[in-house]
Amino acid sequence: MYWERSLVALATIARKETTRYLRIWMQTLLPPAITMALYFVIFGNLIGPRIGPMDGYSYIDFIVPGIIMMAVITNSYSNVVSSFFGAKFQRHVEELMVSPTPNAIILLGYVSGGVGRGLLTGFIVTIVSLMFTSLQIHSLFITCSVVLLTSILFSLGGFINGVFARKFDDVAIVPTFILTPLTYLGGVFYSISLLPDFWQVASLANPVLYMVNAFRYGILGAADINIWVAYALILLFIAILGSFSLHLLNRGVGLRS
Repeated sequence: MYWERSLVALATIARKETTRYLRIWMQTLLPPAITMALYFVIFGNLIGPRIGPMDGYSYIDFIVPGIIMMAVITNSYSNVVSSFFGAKFQRHVEELMVSPTPNAIILLGYVSGGVGRGLLTGFIVTIVSLMFTSLQIHSLFITCSVVLLTSILFSLGGFINGVFARKFDDVAIVPTFILTPLTYLGGVFYSISLLPDFWQVASLANPVLYMVNAFRYGILGAADINIWVAYALILLFIAILGSFSLHLLNRGVGLRS
């Protein structure tokens, strides 16, 4: 009976989160597709031929995995942070907190919404990319598992941001000053082999680099890093952020005043 109630609660939260971003698809799904299409046009078609091959691949083929991953990361994060902060702002999150719903189920419900939007956006961007190049999947398992784990990771990050956010400005601080720089410096548009030795080593401190390169390996079969190290880091970060998120919910941080 306990698990049945928990599953019903999880399905209810997940359905609410899914309905939320699908209902406003012109704000949640269409803009990323247009933005990423512009990346393909500008960097792939206009600048790419001047740059030439990158790691043995045409420039547009090289950047496609990174652009897809960038869309997944951004949308997974933004969906959860905006949704959970909205629930706090409108005070209906209090109904969840006083209900018998386990905190783990609440967390899973919000994360499922972020993962759903992230994967759907990634799929849309992938379809858009086929207008500019053809994709040959090197490893379907690595491609799917990396994008799923990355979406989970940044959904958890968005949840933590949503817990600590006290005003709407707080929702934009992390994506603007942390997430965007890490993404752009994460090997989306270049191979770190082009960098001087010092900056190659410094780039290894960027966790996004491992996700982008592992995803690129799944599609192209080439990467600047060891993909098993990437898997280990992603799973480690998921464990850390997941545990921290549950700790925040159990303590009621940012939820009880």
